Amino acid sequence: MKILLLGKNGQVGWELQRSLAPLGQVLALDSLSNEYCGDLANLQGLAETVRTYAPDVIVNAAAYTAVDKAEQEREQAFRVNAEAVALLAQAAAQIDALLVHYSTDYVFPGQGAAAWREEDAVGPLNVYGESKLAGEEAIQASRCAHLIFRTSWVYAARGNNFARTMLRLATERDSLGVIDDQFGAPTGAELIADVTAHAITAARRDPALSGLYHLAAAGETTWCGYARFVLSQAVGLGVPVKVSAEQVQSLTTDAYPTPARRPANSRLDTQKLQQAFALNLPDWRQGVARMLMEIQGK
Repeated sequence: MKILLLGKNGQVGWELQRSLAPLGQVLALDSLSNEYCGDLANLQGLAETVRTYAPDVIVNAAAYTAVDKAEQEREQAFRVNAEAVALLAQAAAQIDALLVHYSTDYVFPGQGAAAWREEDAVGPLNVYGESKLAGEEAIQASRCAHLIFRTSWVYAARGNNFARTMLRLATERDSLGVIDDQFGAPTGAELIADVTAHAITAARRDPALSGLYHLAAAGETTWCGYARFVLSQAVGLGVPVKVSAEQVQSLTTDAYPTPARRPANSRLDTQKLQQAFALNLPDWRQGVARMLMEIQGK
């Protein structure tokens, strides 16, 4: 099996290089790759890559993810998150390849307290969410075999993330306040990559599994709860923090205005995914604790 992986150096893309390797021959690209074009902003080059390599599976882990900047860079966000994705979907349909793509809870309006299901009405609050929804719709309209995974609050041991930021701030500052009225589940790139590899194998055997799925760790928390968990774990790992978990102050979204509106409810119902692929998704704390041990070299 030939696999084309786009976005190889992102949080999810990096883990996908590991999880996809046992499945077949993987061509992993990023926007700076030379022999083949992996730049989603270069539509002509991207189309040529698919034609030349002729993969059995296309895994798109690349995206425009600057949520706030997207409010001023709408055209660029849509070019990468919608136009390039439409091109990949059309190319996949032409060569009968399976397209794997990652989307976001930001396609929903973010109100209420119930976990979002795949069939719930969408209504993005910002340009980033609009562009990601347009990408989903382009894939579905193309009728190519596909797996779309909506996920949320993604983190990884590699690169910058919320947990690293909290650790740094807690060692530098004497006080720390974090938003406590947005709910979701921190989801590890490692988990996403492993589920992806499992799902590709299953979907190649049974094309009826093609479709849209929600993929997130089990449980829920707020950004404040997430920060408190990170700092409580850090103390156990011997990190010298000035701010303890109990001292993290609870803030409302209004206290931290951003150019792009954020959803208050990022909960995702993952029952469809678990049932279709016979999976058990672990509690978010397990992955975060493991990630913290990894970045502290424990």
